[in-house]
Amino acid sequence: MRSEMVWMIIGMGMVTFIPRMLPFVLFKGKELPPFIQGVLKNVPYATLGALIFPAVFFIQKNDIWYGVLGAAAAFIAAYLGANVIVVVLGSIAILALYSFLL
Repeated sequence: MRSEMVWMIIGMGMVTFIPRMLPFVLFKGKELPPFIQGVLKNVPYATLGALIFPAVFFIQKNDIWYGVLGAAAAFIAAYLGANVIVVVLGSIAILALYSFLL
């Protein structure tokens, strides 16, 4: 049982390591076209949006405004140039106030 677990951990480590290291090995010293560079620069934002946006509507079962208000507070704070900690803490504060008033 223990050896199976060790081999499983080694296998999971390899499966995680190889896709992350492969681009460094394959593209070492090569320049990607500007279009592909632009697409790759936007992937983290698109992925983050795809992960967070659906959760906004399902954060509270019976109160959709809870998620909408928290997202709006975060968007406004981020648009105004606040750093990530201020955005998160600001959203938490707004939602705490909303919960307290209801």
